[in-house]
Amino acid sequence: MSRIAFIGLGNMGGPMAINLARAGHQVHAFDLSADALAAVVAGGAKAAASAAEAVANAEVVISMLPASRHVEGLYLGEGGLLAKIPAGALVIDSSTIAPASAQKVAQAASARGLQMLDAPVSGGTAGAQAGTLTFIVGGEAAVLERARPYLQAMGKNIFHVGANGAGQVAKLCNNMALGVIMAATGEALSLGVAHGLDPKVLSQMMAVSTGRSWATEVCNPWPDVLENAPASRGYSGGFGNDLMLKDLGLAAEAAMAKGASIPLGELARNLYSINSQRGNGGLDFSSVIKLFNKEGA
Repeated sequence: MSRIAFIGLGNMGGPMAINLARAGHQVHAFDLSADALAAVVAGGAKAAASAAEAVANAEVVISMLPASRHVEGLYLGEGGLLAKIPAGALVIDSSTIAPASAQKVAQAASARGLQMLDAPVSGGTAGAQAGTLTFIVGGEAAVLERARPYLQAMGKNIFHVGANGAGQVAKLCNNMALGVIMAATGEALSLGVAHGLDPKVLSQMMAVSTGRSWATEVCNPWPDVLENAPASRGYSGGFGNDLMLKDLGLAAEAAMAKGASIPLGELARNLYSINSQRGNGGLDFSSVIKLFNKEGA
């Protein structure tokens, strides 16, 4: 069993840290939120007073943060964690950030004798809690093999997609598709309800037909169709609208860097931006359905 530092204990990071502790690892966790830290301690981790304290003597460092600026701020610059992590340690960043930021931090880590992977995840909060996440990994194959036991304690599927930064590119492709599909599903359900259809029956039909998706079967955007979906608890928890908006913005930046065309991705980005401007930025991203039908609010 290993000594693991885990930084960032939000809706995703918290359950991931708890699953590592349940697997028998000595997890030293830190988050700016006292409540988030307390929840992880209750799950078997040890509290650290700071990120620097958490990484002291760590064999593995894992971070799960909101955006590129947070990851770069944590690891780089004067006082950054890379200067405090023991030489030879393994660093895994599971945040979803710009590919260029992932490459920048990985290069700095390598210069200090550290091995680093970008390993963003898919599977949502339910997957984080159940330990069934999908890890999308960028970095050297040998480093992934070193990290595999830790990733397996938190997830079910592991995909090695290329060098450092490639994990972020693949994650952005996945989330762009998800954002488009969720908006389209919400629009379709709203159309059906406008014609008097039962949203639950319509969803059940779509879930076994060609319109099936994660949005119909796991995170249905219509309230009370699926008991455990965020829509059925006021769109609380889950994957925030503004996080989806961030990821779609990163996808747009990645497309511009290569001259790629993503018209549906750009349209979806605008829809989630409008939803955010209407005060729904902190709600689950399935709340985008609010743009199409007031009854779905």
